[in-house]
Amino acid sequence: MCGIVGIVDAGGVSIQLYYALYALQHRGQESAGISTFDGKSLHKFKGSGLVADVFSPPVLSDLKGNAGIGHVRYPTTGSNLPENIQPLNFRFQDHYISIAHNGNLVNIAEIRAEYEKTGQIFTTTTDTEIIARILMDEIGRTGIVEDAVHVCMRKMQGSYSVVMLIDGIIYAFRDPLGIKPFCIGKTANGYMVASESVAIDALAATFIRDVKPGELIRLDADGIHYTQIAVAGRCAHCIFEFIYFARADSVIDGVLVYDVRRRIGAKLHEEAPVEADTVGALPDSGTAYAIGYAEQSKIPYVECLMKNRYMGRTFIMPTQKER
Repeated sequence: MCGIVGIVDAGGVSIQLYYALYALQHRGQESAGISTFDGKSLHKFKGSGLVADVFSPPVLSDLKGNAGIGHVRYPTTGSNLPENIQPLNFRFQDHYISIAHNGNLVNIAEIRAEYEKTGQIFTTTTDTEIIARILMDEIGRTGIVEDAVHVCMRKMQGSYSVVMLIDGIIYAFRDPLGIKPFCIGKTANGYMVASESVAIDALAATFIRDVKPGELIRLDADGIHYTQIAVAGRCAHCIFEFIYFARADSVIDGVLVYDVRRRIGAKLHEEAPVEADTVGALPDSGTAYAIGYAEQSKIPYVECLMKNRYMGRTFIMPTQKER
């Protein structure tokens, strides 16, 4: 699980990317990164830790440009090494490319082995570099990003929402099953994509809609463009987004996460009623479930445990000892 965002805005994007990533901090606490393009050069900064610790005001002022992408990481694949911090950045032919990804490829080993047979060397252990390699190979062959994304979707198995910055243009696409969340918003002077709607809310931007499964979005100075690349015929949304990953006030594919959790709590009482004086939650993820259980059971909800607000999310910490 990770959080990704991409913004094109005539007023500059570094501060907006910072606040969008801050809103997505719950999706990854191990590292954060931002890449921007100013029309001539790619500017980038990334590091280990929380968004507020990685990016200082001087750093953000150096991230110049009207287009950029950002990433927060919870390492489910690839070790927590500096070279694995995203976005990954490449100089390809005459292009500056930066890419970030949320999801997991289940056939990453097979694809990596195919490339290694031809003598190609990888500099990270992430599946994001695999995605970048496929895209760059196809862009180099045809020069058409849409064709490259089509090849990506044909080759890759698993979950992926991808945001890519190429010379000031942002491309974003979602896997054909729509496994991981991805949405589109309208900023004051441009457009954005993000893993969750809370990032759009954080910028006082306007939510447009979710990225459709198998869809490619292009953001540039002329606006937003939509291309349907693949159609799976069914959706397979990640249930753990609704259970834990996503923030409770996010709306994913038209559904408020808080409502899902509250209804699950109510259903739990229907299936496993108990006699009790109060209902409490293990904060913060369990709160909506407990409220739903309390509403259905008519047992009072009581805030019985207090969480240290300066403690990060414990489930996504790297080791059991840290949890």
